[in-house]
Amino acid sequence: MLNWYRDLGVTEFIFIGAFLVLYALYVARIIYIAKQLNTPFTTIFIKLTLRTIYFSLFIIALLGPSFGGGKKEVKSVGKDIMICVDLSKSMDAFDIQPTRLEKIKFEMKRLIASFNSDRIGVIIFGSESFMQCPLTFDQNALNLFIETMNTGLVPASGTDFAPPLRMALQKLTDEEGKTGQTKSKVIILISDGEDFGEETSDIVKDIEEKDIKLFTLGVGTQQGGNIYASNGLKKDREGNVVVTKLNSTELKELARKTDGQYFEINESRNDVSKLINTISKIEGELRDARYIDVTANKYYYFLAVAALLLLADILFNVKTVRI
Repeated sequence: MLNWYRDLGVTEFIFIGAFLVLYALYVARIIYIAKQLNTPFTTIFIKLTLRTIYFSLFIIALLGPSFGGGKKEVKSVGKDIMICVDLSKSMDAFDIQPTRLEKIKFEMKRLIASFNSDRIGVIIFGSESFMQCPLTFDQNALNLFIETMNTGLVPASGTDFAPPLRMALQKLTDEEGKTGQTKSKVIILISDGEDFGEETSDIVKDIEEKDIKLFTLGVGTQQGGNIYASNGLKKDREGNVVVTKLNSTELKELARKTDGQYFEINESRNDVSKLINTISKIEGELRDARYIDVTANKYYYFLAVAALLLLADILFNVKTVRI
């Protein structure tokens, strides 16, 4: 079956019209001269036929003829990734420049760009959790939600890992009935590690039973950092300057229990690239498979024959008027 890359358009009609008009004028002039000289002019039609053939071949080549097609299977494979981001006040600490949260926002955009064929969702949390962006392929929407994240979006009453992990598990398992797989589902928990919740262990057991990978990303330093307040550095009730430190122990334990991995961002270490590489190795699930027609543009066959006929037209002369 012959297919065409493009249809006849204005450009092709201009070429065809110009060829017909100019050659008609040329033929009319030759015939007029031949009649005046009373000589035969039939040989003009040899050139006319030749030129019409190779002009037509040039037009065909321009339209991009395709044939010899077949069927090709195209598979859509991807993962579901739910990112839980700690927005408690401790994330405003500036032991990681410019702040822990601003650094995380930058790295999240890089992470999202690395998984453009996967669905990604964002959950924000402090003592409670909120769905910032549901699972989506829309990277522009994700980047917009990331840009608007700040510690004022969640209640300022500590950090609890249980609510975001429970919400992430629920959203991922809601999709399980549609896809039938959990090994291609990932949770990323980003925090400085200060967990004051009491139900985290129970949620982690549920995640482990569902065979969903939980990766944790700790951000901060062991020396700790201060937090800016409206009147200077943030202080506790006794008037001491607050110092918040990275607590990596709990984050490492969460990752270990779910057969995941712990990664870290501190003053001299950035494991985000390692996190991206690790998640990339997880096999995605088959979302869709379909067959499409595959054809090859064979314009060069027509172009080659037209070029040969043009060369023959130039090299071999035919007398159109004999005297």
